[in-house]
Amino acid sequence: MNIVIIGVAGVSSRFNKDIPEEDKILKCLYFEEKPQNTLIYRMLEKVGYADRIIVVGGYKYDDLVDYINNNVSKDLQNKIITVYNDHFSDLSSGYSLYLGIKEALDNFTDIDEVLFVEGDLDIDTESFNKVVSCDKNVLTFNHEPIFSNKAVVLYQDENDEYHYLFNSDHGLLSLDEPFKAIFNSGQTWKFTDMNLLKIANDNFYENLIEDTNLGIIQKYFDLVENNDEIEIIGLKHWVNCNTRDDYKLIKEYWEE
Repeated sequence: MNIVIIGVAGVSSRFNKDIPEEDKILKCLYFEEKPQNTLIYRMLEKVGYADRIIVVGGYKYDDLVDYINNNVSKDLQNKIITVYNDHFSDLSSGYSLYLGIKEALDNFTDIDEVLFVEGDLDIDTESFNKVVSCDKNVLTFNHEPIFSNKAVVLYQDENDEYHYLFNSDHGLLSLDEPFKAIFNSGQTWKFTDMNLLKIANDNFYENLIEDTNLGIIQKYFDLVENNDEIEIIGLKHWVNCNTRDDYKLIKEYWEE
């Protein structure tokens, strides 16, 4: 069984900056011209291969559910499980991933892999399909410059182990050890060992509940003993949609 988790619980603060309260919208539901021009619609199309798609929402959750019910094909709707994160405003992104993994592991026993992707990303189909078809654990990177105020940094240390750096306050980053390689994370991951994923998820709830989703992800990849079980895949086209200007760039790409 293949499961995809999509996280879309955040309050979309940068996307809704200077927008009147009555016009604010969940970022992944914003569209111009037609309702199919949304981040969530495009991502759901990409992950239609999965047996189950777990969408974790929070901010404007009812709007998310209504959109799926009214705009997504019945075939896809039958695969989608929506989960409400009631801590979307007071806990970080890690709690959404925790809820998505818990939903999967509590309800299905025959899971072969879990793919997790942030719901505010636009990724080219060719690159995304490489992640989908890979039979290993997957880390991804994009080709954008690394700026500390917005990048999630992935680096490989002198022992060939992988680590993440991120400043949730969008300030400076500091790397205090030697490294072999450094990447701008593509914020898309695949996990193939459900026992390790459960350990990482339980550890998050017990010890790291206020952390970002990297708390779960880092623990999982720390537990993977053999680097041969990990594949790093570059994403050709990758946009993290933080603002409405970002959305316009993405829409231009869709129209090409």
